[in-house]
Amino acid sequence: MSVPWWAWAAVMLAVAAMLAVDLFLHRDNHVIGFREAAVWSGIWVAAGLLFGVVLWAWQGGDVAGTYYAGYLIEKALSIDNVFVFALIFTAFAVPAAYQHKVLFWGVLGALVFRFVFIFVGAELLETFFWTAYVFGAFLIWTGWKMAFRHGDEAPPERNPVVRLMRRIIPTDPAYHGDRFVTRIDGKRVATLLLVVLIAVEATDLIFAIDSVAAILAITTSTFIVWTANAFAILGLRSLYFCLAGLLRRFVHLHYGLAVLLAFAGIKLILSETPVGKLPIPVTLGVILVTITVSIVWSLRSTRETATPGS
Repeated sequence: MSVPWWAWAAVMLAVAAMLAVDLFLHRDNHVIGFREAAVWSGIWVAAGLLFGVVLWAWQGGDVAGTYYAGYLIEKALSIDNVFVFALIFTAFAVPAAYQHKVLFWGVLGALVFRFVFIFVGAELLETFFWTAYVFGAFLIWTGWKMAFRHGDEAPPERNPVVRLMRRIIPTDPAYHGDRFVTRIDGKRVATLLLVVLIAVEATDLIFAIDSVAAILAITTSTFIVWTANAFAILGLRSLYFCLAGLLRRFVHLHYGLAVLLAFAGIKLILSETPVGKLPIPVTLGVILVTITVSIVWSLRSTRETATPGS
């Protein structure tokens, strides 16, 4: 798929405009409730789906189907990001009014990380055929780890990046409003909110490797991979505030995400064998069925505990 420069420029401007609108509307650091988060989630999902329609009209159904497959798998994997963000915010007791600011800058960093990983990963897959086996094995191993070691994450404050930051940058172990840096006794020091942001960015760096590798299993078109990532990631903040109160009910979701990662790994390996790439309708079907089954299974398993008075 050959993409002209103006298409890249248009997408970049659209993403920048959406980020600017989001930042402007939340400049007062108010606490985001479920209703507001649900409205924004709807807006971000609509934007992602509408971009697929634009691709359909511009490049045809196959390209649009590939985009939707990548968008769905990234959207599903982003739910696991939400689990970890909730863990980080709880561990550091982040005030609700400042959580959106952390997630906003965290998402901005995530877009940059993914942009770099996508071009590097796509170039490796195009240049060295054996890279598909390496990426595929990595995804299968990650899926196995997610399925059988879920819940064993180390506390955020023990994250190596966070610990390194505290060693090299003077840090005050307190919040100073929504500031990342403040002055104490005439010296500039990092606040606890900056520590939280570093923890979020470091965690997302790991997630970015998984998600980018999973979408590269579907296509090596950098335009499709990045746009699918971008539109899914843009709604991550709203998704967090929508699901924060429901996370305890998604007890089996990690099994579904593990299946998706393993499936992406197998698909990537098969692409370099006589079997070739699996059809996009098959990929979309597996993604939709896996997500639906894991969510329904989770909700049914926790139905009694969710009933008031039980």
